[in-house]
Amino acid sequence: MAIERKQQARAFAWVAAMLISGAAVAQSAGGQSGSGGQSGQTGPGGQSGAAGTGGQTGQSSRSGQTDTAGLGAKPAQRASQRVGDALAVVRQLEAEPRMKQLLQQAKGVLIVPSYGRAALGVGAHGGAGLLLLKGADGGWSGPAFYDLGGLTVGLQAGAQGGPIALVLNNEKAVGEFMKKNNLALSADAGLTVLNWSRLAQGTAGTGDVVAWSGTKGLFGDVVAVGINDIRFNQSLTNAYYGRTLSPREIAAGTASNPQSEPLRQALGQAATIAR
Repeated sequence: MAIERKQQARAFAWVAAMLISGAAVAQSAGGQSGSGGQSGQTGPGGQSGAAGTGGQTGQSSRSGQTDTAGLGAKPAQRASQRVGDALAVVRQLEAEPRMKQLLQQAKGVLIVPSYGRAALGVGAHGGAGLLLLKGADGGWSGPAFYDLGGLTVGLQAGAQGGPIALVLNNEKAVGEFMKKNNLALSADAGLTVLNWSRLAQGTAGTGDVVAWSGTKGLFGDVVAVGINDIRFNQSLTNAYYGRTLSPREIAAGTASNPQSEPLRQALGQAATIAR
């Protein structure tokens, strides 16, 4: 009996051990399964996250395209704004005594709606303008866009900026603008650029170029004015016309933008002397 009881006890102990071991295995398996489930959940979540990241990337990409389009639109908007601002300058020119006669004989005009304050002799950018040339029929071309450097002669120290216009009196002056980059309107370039205020007083001839300013005293009382580092703005011109154009092509009338029509008409009116 004692032996049987010992054998039964051993059997029960073995069964209990097996049950405990089985439970441990089951628990381990369950944990792995749970981990797998969590991993599975994490997996889809990761995929979802990846998709989300991809979505965000896609959104970022789309946003980038939108931004790029916006950047593409910005130059066109800036160009249109400059044309609109130039129209107000033409109205000022029209009110000037003797300006009609000068514009009637002119070959072209560079209009700078706002010329910034600059120090004497500094060649930093001083303004942004647009050039219109007169055709053989007396009509005006569409605008070509230019950026201007500093006035090397004539700008008064401490003078505030304002609108300026450079009236081109002959083909020699016009030819300088066909160079596109690093051109100059100065004695160094073989051009005589006269101060409009002196011209209006009858104390100077017309020269190659006449420099007018809407700000009193901007050029002081000097007779000659000089502007260097004038550069053709290719990107702004391209944006305005929707294609790549050179100054010569614009002057030849190979492209047009209806937005410039009011400016061209106003300039034509300003250059017309009533009979």
